[in-house]
Amino acid sequence: MDLSTRYLGLKLDHPVVASASPLTADLDGIDRVLDAGAAAVVMASVFQEQIAQKSSVLETYLETLRQASSPGRAPIIASLNAETRGDWVEFAKELQKAGASAIELDLYRVPAPSMTGQALEEGYLDLFKAVKAQVQIPVAVKLSPYFSSPGNMAKQLAEAGAGGLVLFNRFYEGDIDLDSMLMKPDLQLSTPSEIRLPLMWISLLSGSLNASIAATSGVWTYKEVVKYLLVGADVTMTTSSLLKDGPQHIGTLLSGLRDWMDSQGFASLGDFKARLAAGNLIDPSAFMRVHYSDVLSSEHGKHS
Repeated sequence: MDLSTRYLGLKLDHPVVASASPLTADLDGIDRVLDAGAAAVVMASVFQEQIAQKSSVLETYLETLRQASSPGRAPIIASLNAETRGDWVEFAKELQKAGASAIELDLYRVPAPSMTGQALEEGYLDLFKAVKAQVQIPVAVKLSPYFSSPGNMAKQLAEAGAGGLVLFNRFYEGDIDLDSMLMKPDLQLSTPSEIRLPLMWISLLSGSLNASIAATSGVWTYKEVVKYLLVGADVTMTTSSLLKDGPQHIGTLLSGLRDWMDSQGFASLGDFKARLAAGNLIDPSAFMRVHYSDVLSSEHGKHS
């Protein structure tokens, strides 16, 4: 059975990739994830603030990348978390020199009320181009769904040279401690129900962009892996399930994927990948509206 796929021009043994997380922050964690069978690993992010301040963590990050990127191992993708352009973008060269197979640019910005959507999008494009100009390795962009037209934003990035798009990143909003009346962090792991929005957008974008597509959010079982592949994702990324069940959960995901493929008579991912991409449907816009209508009608029927 052939589970191989391509992402960012890299040939991977299968479509399950470990996304950026505390598990991929040091060499021991990366080794554990690779030993568990991850097809590729996205290192924990280095932040533009750390680079701009020349933080001591930078050399540690680069050394970890050098050791993790030894020949014969699965690809290591470095991760940059950023919101604005600056001199720090030159650090991308150091990531390439240290052995990164690619860079994932995680764009995260909560715009001020005075900033227009157009200005935000232009800023993101400018930032991507600045990073891309520093390196020859592929650069993927991890996006949120919070644009007036996420599909158009994806299209602009692909046309600007993005090697891939990661859909979608999660914003970790804070909570309020009522005793201290101060803001507090509140990390919540993803849930399988979160796959619905990326499922729709990946289906709409699959086949229409000259870029790879990685699906992230809500990958807990083989079912989410299969669904993402059916709408056209090239790889699926997971963090929450590995934090909860350990790196060995990668084997569980792959075992479930193989069993499902065997039950359906599929010998390779190509036999079913993108079968439910919008471009392969007779009327994709009607398809989306029908499902929206069906959900509302079904919910209304429960309460009528």
